[in-house]
Formats: sequence, structure tokens, C-alpha cells
Amino acid sequence: MSTVPKRFEILLVPEHVEDRGGAAVADSAVRTAVVEATGRHGESGYPIYEGHGIRADIDPETRTVEALLVDGNELDYGLTALVRPAPHG
Repeated sequence: MSTVPKRFEILLVPEHVEDRGGAAVADSAVRTAVVEATGRHGESGYPIYEGHGIRADIDPETRTVEALLVDGNELDYGLTALVRPAPHG
């Protein structure tokens, strides 16, 4: 039985970034944020994570962002949200 992670890191990266010659995609992020589970679920049915101006409904099993607000607005065109485990600290 899996448990829902309490934290994730969300990276907002330009959609055109796929391969930077071995450099990490994270190096291309225009914004990152550690988000924490709120204990609530969004309209998507997935857990809501919030932090640093970002609110996201995230499928914790696939790490897919199902809904996203950045500073209260939808994500700008040309950006995509990637999810990875939050750094320890």
C-alpha cells in the first residue's frame, strides 16, 4: 500500500527544453517551489499541494500535475510543470 508523499518540488521549465547536452532540465527551470500536501483534494480528485505561490493537484503515483495555479493564475503558455521528490532539508 502506497502513502501519499507530503512534499514535492515543482519545476516550471520552458516547453522547448528537452535535452541540453547532458545538463539537467532543472538547470533550465525559470521557477521552482517545494509544495506540501494540504490534506485536501482538488476538483481533479487528487491531493492539493501548496507552497511559495504555487497550488497544484498532483497524482502522487505518476507525479502528474492535474491542475496548477502560479500566483493565483494559470500557467503561462510555453511553460510546463515537472514534479520530482522534494529535496531533504
